[in-house]
Amino acid sequence: MISLTWLGHAAFRFDTPSGKRIYVDPWLTGNPSCPASELEPERIDAILVTHGHDDHVGDAVALARGFDCPVICQVELRRLLEDEIGADMTQALNKGGGRELLGSHVTLTHANHSSSYNGSYSGESCGFVVETPGAPTLYFAGDTNVFADMALIGRIYDPAVAILPIGDHFTMGPREAAAAAELVGAKRMLASHYGTFPLLTGTPEALRTLLPAGIELLVPAPGETVSL
Repeated sequence: MISLTWLGHAAFRFDTPSGKRIYVDPWLTGNPSCPASELEPERIDAILVTHGHDDHVGDAVALARGFDCPVICQVELRRLLEDEIGADMTQALNKGGGRELLGSHVTLTHANHSSSYNGSYSGESCGFVVETPGAPTLYFAGDTNVFADMALIGRIYDPAVAILPIGDHFTMGPREAAAAAELVGAKRMLASHYGTFPLLTGTPEALRTLLPAGIELLVPAPGETVSL
């Protein structure tokens, strides 16, 4: 079993069956959806970052320093982070590549979005598949529009849970997210990247009416944990 906690916007943490705690796109400080109780993590064993935008890199540098934990991300972004958190290019992946991490296997997947960090090109936006023995496989799509090769992600990795953005404007909205959920084929979906700012108009309610039959939509509140 994996416990997954939404920290608002696109930030998540999950705990593996062995007790390891991994943060994904840890934008905590300045995130208006992040509960105050979540602003100071008690422990972190690793961080995954999908791309270089501020609302995804977030507090990754400070947290990596504070907890002396690896930051796994796309190779160009990892190079930009070298001076801030130390050079360790074993923590850099590229699309289709993977590595073992704390008893899980993480693979970098394609995403259809842009990526920059502090005004510099930081590679391409990505997603992550996290495979953990004895637990459901997770697919974090990151910031993306729907793309046909999501069907290949479903075919190759067979995720049980897909975490997909729905907010519109900067990512896909509910209509595209419903198609993405169908392509991925996961039986459960968790919506992200919505409700943070007025520009993000997509809602779980709008998505629910569009989802194909048989897909369960999970809608935790910020700070709420779901067991998978």
